[in-house]
Amino acid sequence: MRGTFLLLLFITLPVSVILWLSNAFLSSVIGGSVIEPSRWLSATLFPLVVAWWGLRKGSISFSGAICGLVVGFLLTLGSYAFFINLLVFFVSSSKATKYKSTLKRKTEANFKEGGERNWVQVICNGGVASLISWFYIVDCGCGENPVDLIYNYRCSWLSVAVLGALACCNGDTWASELGAVLSFGDPVLITNLHSVPRGTNGGISIIGLVVSCLGGLVVGVGHYLTLLMLVSSPVMIAAPPQWPIVLVGAAGGLLGSIIDSLLGATMQYSGITSDGKIVEHPGEGIVHISGTHILDNHAVNLISSLLTAVFLPRIALLIM
Repeated sequence: MRGTFLLLLFITLPVSVILWLSNAFLSSVIGGSVIEPSRWLSATLFPLVVAWWGLRKGSISFSGAICGLVVGFLLTLGSYAFFINLLVFFVSSSKATKYKSTLKRKTEANFKEGGERNWVQVICNGGVASLISWFYIVDCGCGENPVDLIYNYRCSWLSVAVLGALACCNGDTWASELGAVLSFGDPVLITNLHSVPRGTNGGISIIGLVVSCLGGLVVGVGHYLTLLMLVSSPVMIAAPPQWPIVLVGAAGGLLGSIIDSLLGATMQYSGITSDGKIVEHPGEGIVHISGTHILDNHAVNLISSLLTAVFLPRIALLIM
């Protein structure tokens, strides 16, 4: 383990130095601030360590790891709080996907052992957050800022939007992967509350909604603890109380799961095969359950993440 870490450090150290020197040169030519070398090193090293861990555990494919490096780089460069948001989502959702996988194999036609994520899934789950992080870097610079939606609205809006995008993905994953196996009965379709088979897109349950809230909450906890550890005491004292960011994360997980369910019930096809497995496309011998064949699961995840990122800062105004 130590040898692997030293190897990763050996790889990332020259890359981070080149990035820092390039940043310093461009800043002297066109203006702008110089990002400290430690931030460049962290933005290259941390995502590489996480990608290596994901490949080793079978939680991510090689293409997914490459895209994950870009997503992780942008989030870490923007704020360590964003990186922790991503780390909590990636680790906890990977564990949730593998939980009771034998039961999921019986109902999901597209079940993939280990829940290995490819590049499409990485982009659809982390693309919105990384794009917002880029806006944050351009507008606010690189660093951790407490959330203050009154006196520091733009940077706080972007911070909460990143939190919302990742809390949405984690809440929805927890609801899909844990709610489906922990619920006692069949879920109900969110649009008409009629009972549907487990695994149906748009199906919800009380336990599913609760775990989606918890999925967002743990992302909020990670964000809050990072601010406590890295933001100086005078800045934290001058800012509003930051603990409600945990509740904002929980709201993001719940909101994202509801949006995902609404899109899944209406714009994503659900059918059942003769052997009882849920599929997302029509075909011979497949009985239609709900939805239309407009969006696939990846598109639903992307849109849900985007909408949650847009709406959650407005909700945060009510909570914080």
